[in-house]
Amino acid sequence: MSKPNMLKYYQDTVAKTLQEKHNYTNIHQTPRLEKIVVTTCMGKHPDRKQAVEDAIAEIGKVTGQKPSATFARKSVANFKLREGEILGARVTLRSTRMWEFLDRFINITAPNIRDFRGLSPKSFDGRGNYAVGISDQSIFPEIEIDQIKRVIGFDIIFVTSATTDEEGRSLLTELGIPFRKPNKKKEVNA
Repeated sequence: MSKPNMLKYYQDTVAKTLQEKHNYTNIHQTPRLEKIVVTTCMGKHPDRKQAVEDAIAEIGKVTGQKPSATFARKSVANFKLREGEILGARVTLRSTRMWEFLDRFINITAPNIRDFRGLSPKSFDGRGNYAVGISDQSIFPEIEIDQIKRVIGFDIIFVTSATTDEEGRSLLTELGIPFRKPNKKKEVNA
């Protein structure tokens, strides 16, 4: 089985660029993408059980891997939620599937977002991990628009080995994540 294109690109170009940019003494100090986690929660749907089954099917199509169900940890009467009730789904992508998903996300999915001007560069967690929310599954090419039963939103978390947000941002930028450029405010002459 051959290496995914994004993995080759990381090994051949990105790792060396990051090593020079951040003055790492060893190539193994460069941050790398460890996993991508795709999650969804169907907490407010009245037919929650069917909604979660739909979400599991949609995430499976998007990622190419069978999702696992997530369950409520405690009961909340206001949300009509019981402890142990199925609530959502999640998939953790690693190795080949992770790199292939990243390639599809950067080159196909992200540009399909309506009024796309780039992803927010502010969604880092302080440790170099980045999260992005997708409000509609129809932007993924694996989803047939006429087969959609309900709109399902996803959270996609890019987990890196970076220790700071700056290192994580520079890794994801070099990999090709399309971050929004900061707006330069125009000076107004009085």
